[in-house]
Amino acid sequence: MRSWPAPPVPSLPAVDETLELHSTPAATRTPVVSRDGTASLYVCGITPYDATHLGHANTYVQFDILVRYWRACGLDVNYVQNVTDIDDPLLERADATGVDWRMLAESQTDLFRSDMHALRVIPPNTYMGAVEMIPGVVEDVERLLSEGIAYPVPAEGTATPDYYFDIASAEARTGWTFGSIGNYDRTSMEELFPERGGDPERAGKRDPLDPLLWLARREGEPSWDGGTLGEGRPGWHIECSVIARRHLPAPFSVQGGGSDLRFPHHEFSAAHATAADGVPLAEHYAHTGMVGLNGEKMSKSKGNLVLVSELTAKGHDPQAIRALLLSHHWRADWSFHPDDLAFAEARLGRWKSAVAHAEDYDADPSHPSPLQYALMSALSGDLNAPAALDILDLWAAGQFPGGTSRRQTIDLVDALLGISLEA
Repeated sequence: MRSWPAPPVPSLPAVDETLELHSTPAATRTPVVSRDGTASLYVCGITPYDATHLGHANTYVQFDILVRYWRACGLDVNYVQNVTDIDDPLLERADATGVDWRMLAESQTDLFRSDMHALRVIPPNTYMGAVEMIPGVVEDVERLLSEGIAYPVPAEGTATPDYYFDIASAEARTGWTFGSIGNYDRTSMEELFPERGGDPERAGKRDPLDPLLWLARREGEPSWDGGTLGEGRPGWHIECSVIARRHLPAPFSVQGGGSDLRFPHHEFSAAHATAADGVPLAEHYAHTGMVGLNGEKMSKSKGNLVLVSELTAKGHDPQAIRALLLSHHWRADWSFHPDDLAFAEARLGRWKSAVAHAEDYDADPSHPSPLQYALMSALSGDLNAPAALDILDLWAAGQFPGGTSRRQTIDLVDALLGISLEA
């Protein structure tokens, strides 16, 4: 699957990596250390049945800062993202709107690509749809079944069964502990599971929280060759496990996504991978906060989604939208108000005005400027983008000590924050 065009990213003098990131399982800040000059990242992608709302944009812009920070440290970055281009919500939306599910998925993925391009998000090295990885899903489910970590459940209306992941067997046979990734207790997981696509009432399951691995073919629904499993399609969590394990080292540096993915998605993606390979999926799990609207949760059911494409169609600068997102810490829940965007646009205007009047002089391109050290210091402490923007405010107001030329500042802000201050 194609991604989107990469924005130009200026080169910066490399600064030693000192990143500490709040990791969900540890519930504290821990050092993130690269391996042999390479950092690796997997961020869970969209299910393409609606356009990019601010919650989506917040996640991908925030992890774009991580990619940019790593690159400024001189690291090679291997970044993978998926698209859940087959799943129940997509089929339900296609049925409700009378649109072929494939056309719906492609149109919404295209819109997502254009939004990411407008927001100057660096595309992943590997951008892959779940449908592309179905042969790998089949391979892994067959392996889990042969090892006694998956089991069949009879399905109504079809001769072949569905297949589920056995939590108890996985705990007994691997180093994974149920709840260790999302950092929730059993009671909390029982409450969240049905709200987030789970089926605790399904008859025949060994544990109400066992997740689906492979859904047998249903009449009128798309299906694929499942080998010994029979025709069907993948469950949700297995796709990310399969894609990540085939394109990233094990364990890779950071698994990212919205906080609503802590459970069940990241919990079970990690469990599937550990059960398949005996190796943890990721070293760190980072979850972005939720974005609301005027104090209420933003949701499709309420019809209160704020779409990036609608904001840009109304003439709002994507750079200001990006600045708005970065003004909130990546872990924070926050609510959008229209005045916030006006403030971000005015802030962007002050930065551009300051750059336009900044002194342009020859500077040593091999030596980091004081402003680069300051911005990277802010980002190294749990990717504190709001602190980095505050530093940029000080610079624009002429209150930042130390010289940074006009060209250095433009390149620095572009490379680290993804914001172009060119006239």
